[in-house]
Amino acid sequence: MTKPIAGGEWPSLRVDDWEATRRTLHMWTQIVGKVRLAYAPLLNHWWQAPLYVSPRGLTTSAIPVGTRLFDMEFDFIDHALSVRLSDGGSDHLDLRGRSVAQFHDQTMAMLDRLGIDARITKRPNEVDPAIPFAEDQHQGYDPSAASTFWQQLVQADRVIGQFRSRFAGKVSPVHFFWGSFDLACSRFSGRLAPRHPGGTPNCGDWVMVEAYSHELSSCGFWPGGGDEGAFYSYAYPEPDGYADFAGRPDGAFYDTELRQYLLPYETARAARDPDQCVLDFLEFAYAGAADLAGWDRKALDIDPNRWQPS
Repeated sequence: MTKPIAGGEWPSLRVDDWEATRRTLHMWTQIVGKVRLAYAPLLNHWWQAPLYVSPRGLTTSAIPVGTRLFDMEFDFIDHALSVRLSDGGSDHLDLRGRSVAQFHDQTMAMLDRLGIDARITKRPNEVDPAIPFAEDQHQGYDPSAASTFWQQLVQADRVIGQFRSRFAGKVSPVHFFWGSFDLACSRFSGRLAPRHPGGTPNCGDWVMVEAYSHELSSCGFWPGGGDEGAFYSYAYPEPDGYADFAGRPDGAFYDTELRQYLLPYETARAARDPDQCVLDFLEFAYAGAADLAGWDRKALDIDPNRWQPS
């Protein structure tokens, strides 16, 4: 029996205190995410690319390779990258004491031993500078910081999942995008959006065109925007008056540079009811996007408890 993690609920982790680990994990998740991207068939808005919060860390979920399936999981309890195949094959790589370059080379070698010919682009996306993985000697993995960040993601995934259940229209999974290194979930009005201008560092404009092809209200959690990270929400395209929408919850604010609403994680963590604090923020930001843009909320919003006994 594995001993439960102590103090796992809404943990505190200052962004400045795990910068080296955060940079390392960002590059590692890009490597693993690119493996998934190389094999999984294209889904709208790149939904085949992200990772998912799991009971042990972050996972790719099942990926097709020929007539087999495999998955890759960052295990932040045992601190290993695990690979499992539907034919029974498996292997793992200890995460401790490895540079980005070592992780890249050893992960590719592990996949090759398992008969998975993973060919990925060798540079990261959405960062500048984009140092090729095989040349990146950065090393900084603090197991405690990685586990704590994962526990932050567990809380965010839970609550955003509750928020997601209140929408009957097209809505993404709650998933972790390795390019921007954040957890995200997007609701869609059903209408096309103006062509996105692109401009993201080391990322083709066509990537953002696909990601933002339809009108949306997006939310999530990322390790920035607050001392301990922040919940965020934005609209694309942003309707007039969005930044000044009435009813903003205490502690939330609109960031004019990022063009999105932010709720510092530490504000939610310190609230009497952290779950409700985050849900109130997400509902407010969605209402601003949907009401100002004229979404058909009567058709799109839904009660997740509609089938529970009265």
